[in-house]
Amino acid sequence: MDRARAAADEARSAGPAVRARWLLAVADALDAAAGTLVPVARTETRLPEGRLSGELRRTTFQLRLFAERLHSGALDDVHIDHADPDWPMGARPDIRRTTVPLGPVLVFAASNFPFALSVLGGDTASALAAGCPVVVKAHPGHPELSRLTAAAGRAALADAGAPAHLLQIIEGERAGADAVQDRRTKAVGFTGSTRGGRHLFDLAAARPDPIPFYGELGSTNPVVVTPAGWAGRGEEIATGFAGSCTLGSGQFCTQPGVVFVPDADAFLAALPSLSAGPMLNERIGTAYTDALDALAARDGVQVARRVPGEEGQPDVVLLRTTADAVRNDPALITTEVFGPASLVVAYRSPEEVEEALAEFEGTLTGTVQAAGADDAVGLRMLDLLARYAGRVIWNEWPTGVTVSDAQQHGGPWPASTAPTTTSVGTAAIRRFRRPVAFQNVPGAALPPELRDR
Repeated sequence: MDRARAAADEARSAGPAVRARWLLAVADALDAAAGTLVPVARTETRLPEGRLSGELRRTTFQLRLFAERLHSGALDDVHIDHADPDWPMGARPDIRRTTVPLGPVLVFAASNFPFALSVLGGDTASALAAGCPVVVKAHPGHPELSRLTAAAGRAALADAGAPAHLLQIIEGERAGADAVQDRRTKAVGFTGSTRGGRHLFDLAAARPDPIPFYGELGSTNPVVVTPAGWAGRGEEIATGFAGSCTLGSGQFCTQPGVVFVPDADAFLAALPSLSAGPMLNERIGTAYTDALDALAARDGVQVARRVPGEEGQPDVVLLRTTADAVRNDPALITTEVFGPASLVVAYRSPEEVEEALAEFEGTLTGTVQAAGADDAVGLRMLDLLARYAGRVIWNEWPTGVTVSDAQQHGGPWPASTAPTTTSVGTAAIRRFRRPVAFQNVPGAALPPELRDR
């Protein structure tokens, strides 16, 4: 942390073009190391080579996207009010506002995306783009990959002339918790479980100097299939759901965990064959079966379909219940099961769905599967879901989170600890810079972006 603080003193004066150079160097280094990194990731995570290669491309793409946006000025947040003696509330001084880096950022790597949400993933990319040194708490699910990725990143940053120790990693739960409480840490990025995130969030808030904790936590990602949507697009909806539910063995934070359908029997009968690959590790596999068994044991819940997995692979399980049961036990639709399982909720009227949706505190996504744009029930559900979800989707599926300027990945608690921010997309940079206003400051003393041209 001392090294990170020293790097912060040097990095804070680096302009956008310099920071862009850092990011491009790291992206090139990761591409060059793909032949080494992907096989190690394959061994440690059990994910297929094609998925890992695609994820690595996504990782380097987001680094390059930040770099391009830095070059273009699209990430600037500059506001200038020139002096105005006739300002209605009294003479206004010259005030110019920009943003500055927060300082050392602690990033907790995720298990399920060993490239895109790990050592050089989205949190790290956005923090480096902001001009902040990063200390990554490596995930124990892929330790060797984390070390190799960090080494490649450090070498690239050094070659690009970045401050020493701009990127570092630490390992172990105790070290991670200590770093959250370390006075040199100025912000935390986290992707993981609600339980673990809440513990670290509380540590960050309990510091003598509380710091921002940007946690992306749990989500059940409700889907509402309207009567008109089912009548007109039933087969398409069933096929799309099956693919989204089992994608990545259900180990996506955007997996559709709850689906409201007007005819549960017809929906279940229309589903194609279901299968999933192995879980990331035994711990996640055990947590999946424990959570699934607990949900299946609740009143009003039955196992509708169980597809046994091959050796070393999880069962794909669809549970079913009714809107009446949800009314009696709202936690049925807010309990996350991290894996290839979903809860099918049968409803008799749209009003039952509205009542159930009111039980959501927050979720990353909400999806409507409707007919056309004149589906009144679908439009109503879209409006309701926007109250609880960070991203609402019409006639598509929530898995697959593109990296773009308009992306929003976050939502009200428990989806995230900071619902006004995103952890994916270029807007993620705003988490790690804070506004500073300069009043009546001579032009030569202003940051470059605030000077008159």
